[in-house]
Amino acid sequence: MKILLIDHHALFREGLRCVLQQLPGGVSEILEAGRFPDGLKLAGQHPGLDLALLELKSPGCEGAISVRLFCQRYPHIPLVVVSGEEDACIINSALNYGARGFVCKSSSGSTLLGVVELALSGNIYAPTQLLRQPGAAAWNKSSRNNNRRSNANEYGLTARQMDVLRYLAAGFSNKGIAKATHLADGTVKVHVAAVCQILRVKNRMEAVLIAKRLGLTGTPDGVASAVHDGWQINQ
Repeated sequence: MKILLIDHHALFREGLRCVLQQLPGGVSEILEAGRFPDGLKLAGQHPGLDLALLELKSPGCEGAISVRLFCQRYPHIPLVVVSGEEDACIINSALNYGARGFVCKSSSGSTLLGVVELALSGNIYAPTQLLRQPGAAAWNKSSRNNNRRSNANEYGLTARQMDVLRYLAAGFSNKGIAKATHLADGTVKVHVAAVCQILRVKNRMEAVLIAKRLGLTGTPDGVASAVHDGWQINQ
């Protein structure tokens, strides 16, 4: 896997390198640029890039407009914004302009890995704590439309999110779900947050209650064998 990092802080790029090396399958090459124009140039020189990470405050970057420029020029490269920016309107714009995800720099490494895996699989992620801020409604509407276009069910949940929800209802912890579904812990955490966001609940317990009322819960594949192995609860 080849990844492009566009961030003006060399120390932060070094930290991202360490985190990204934990991706399943490994990373064969990581390219770096301290300025947005240099990042655009590198993307053009390396058509085999699998992913790009962008800091909106990098020199030469004009915020969300630059996200649109990158996605228009290189639509085949999933772009995830990793930024210190926390303005909901800017986050909305970045996502609407084509970013596959928005990760605040205050997030954990496991969250970043989860968002990257979602982006690589064609999904979109926004920080749930920011979706509640004024100005987030526009992306909420866009997100629901994108979910429908991505074969989500009538409630806006994708097949993977439904699978995670069923494991939650069966009493699995995040670690147990990760083991059962062969996903990274961070990816499961992101899916659980997305489920809570879509169902408009505050936590996993409320999500399970709502899911049961809607008839969304059931026994996911593998639960029987997991129970037999004795690791599904409180792992």
